[in-house]
Amino acid sequence: MSEAANWYVVHTYSGYENKVKIDIENTIRNRKLEDQILEVTVPMQDVVEVKNGAKKQVQKKMFPGYVLINMIMNDDTWYVVRNTRGVTGFVGPGSKPVPLTEAEMKPLGIKTVRDAEVDYGVGDSILVTSGVWKDTVGIVTRISQEKQIVTINVDMFGRETPVELSFTEVKKM
Repeated sequence: MSEAANWYVVHTYSGYENKVKIDIENTIRNRKLEDQILEVTVPMQDVVEVKNGAKKQVQKKMFPGYVLINMIMNDDTWYVVRNTRGVTGFVGPGSKPVPLTEAEMKPLGIKTVRDAEVDYGVGDSILVTSGVWKDTVGIVTRISQEKQIVTINVDMFGRETPVELSFTEVKKM
């Protein structure tokens, strides 16, 4: 792979962040762009709210109206993202998308390819620490350094099912 993927910021209509994420992920699958658009994320943070005198921990969007995308920028990927319903444009001067710098990404908890080192290998047991599969234990079947994805097998409906997770969602047991 000659081109490197970078993180870009996309502006969306308010409240459309998750819909944009899902729509882009569906388009990636339909157009087989998994090797060009690697990850779409809506950064969340834990916030303590007080309602009726009771404290409650909730997840809030860090940047309402924005979605972060790890992608290789080219005409195809730009077109797919830009023409997703709810997207108003890439963040950058004019119509030129500007990738986030490593310094801008660090406080977001986003690891760059150079940062991410895994302390597990194929065949090791790992624990999922966030996302839909949180608290699931799985056996590593594949590790993709360039996509920053680990594939594990989980037991679903009595059969082994492969699940792809970000390096940031798992830890060695």
